[in-house]
Amino acid sequence: MLVDLTSGNFEQTVMGEGITMIDCWAPWCGACREFAPTFEAGARRHPAHTFAKLNTHEESDLAAKLKVSHIPTTVLFRDGLLLLRRPGYLSEKEIDEVIGTAEALDMERVRADMEKRVAAESG
Repeated sequence: MLVDLTSGNFEQTVMGEGITMIDCWAPWCGACREFAPTFEAGARRHPAHTFAKLNTHEESDLAAKLKVSHIPTTVLFRDGLLLLRRPGYLSEKEIDEVIGTAEALDMERVRADMEKRVAAESG
């Protein structure tokens, strides 16, 4: 599934169960235009997951919330947790590898590790 990501649908799109890969782009960015077909092909290869396009020019507040400072940037959430923020564009192989790694994660363990890390930083 390929969706346009906005402030209005962000929570609904990324905070539920499943994998959401986001292409952060802008209309004036040449590298973004080059990456678009690769990202869209990834969406076709992985129809069980959500692929979203975030126009950072129109949704600058959301881009800032996601700490996107360069474009293109690829962001990946699984089950509402931010797992990847990577500037530059990914190859088809890299998209497949990132998706495969995210699919293989034991999310209960990831959440437990994150809770331990937060507790250690707080205490």
